[in-house]
Amino acid sequence: MTLTVDIRKKAYPNGCCAIENLQFSAQRGEFIAIVGPSGAGKTTLLNLIAGLDRNLDGSIALRSGAAPARPTIGFMFQEPRLMPWLTVQQNLELVLAPQARLQQVVQLQDMLGLVGLPGCGALFPGQLSGGMQRRVALLRAFIVEPEVLLMDEPFQSLDAPTADQLRTLLQELWQRTRPSVLFVTHSLREALSLADRVLFLSARPSRIILDLPVDLSRPRTIEDAAVQKLHASLLERYPQLLEGQLAPPPEKSCTVHSCMR
Repeated sequence: MTLTVDIRKKAYPNGCCAIENLQFSAQRGEFIAIVGPSGAGKTTLLNLIAGLDRNLDGSIALRSGAAPARPTIGFMFQEPRLMPWLTVQQNLELVLAPQARLQQVVQLQDMLGLVGLPGCGALFPGQLSGGMQRRVALLRAFIVEPEVLLMDEPFQSLDAPTADQLRTLLQELWQRTRPSVLFVTHSLREALSLADRVLFLSARPSRIILDLPVDLSRPRTIEDAAVQKLHASLLERYPQLLEGQLAPPPEKSCTVHSCMR
């Protein structure tokens, strides 16, 4: 099974071109991080893959064998987006098919325990901390057992310990069902700590300037020495990578004095 993305052009009605000549594929179970400068169209890309925006010149398809199919997609946004008038359990049930809701009541309670929220099903979002709300949103994204999981900077604005806990939880949930994950982040260290591959985007109109395999053993964290070393070597080789440019560092000029014998 392969998710294939081939976007020749994505432009808005005002003529602004967000994406141009962007192609990649994702295999089943592959964890891909997407990194690029602000305004590069990362969220636009996820919206196109999710089918929330269908206005593009190109194609997005999930293929299993010879037949294309529409994948089951989970989406975790920058904010938890929980319905404040519904309980935690009701927020989770929203994404389940009606016939599955009664069957999964017990399972929901078990899964809340799995994400560190035992006994919280009857609480409302306003009674939860920000980190607890993100745990609910993460569980909601996985509970439909998606083939493709889209994550748009899901741990932004969290304190470091909470973000670390959620990254660990994400990896544990991913290992259980192994969906293909597309994870947008501004943090290169976060990308390297989570992903099998990192796609680096150029500035708008965005395209892929580097498709980097991450050959580091799992499990790994953002503070691991191997992650830190790879992070440093990448930015040394491509100092403008996070600004969307792949140009190597300028060569040191040879002055008259240094070249004279």
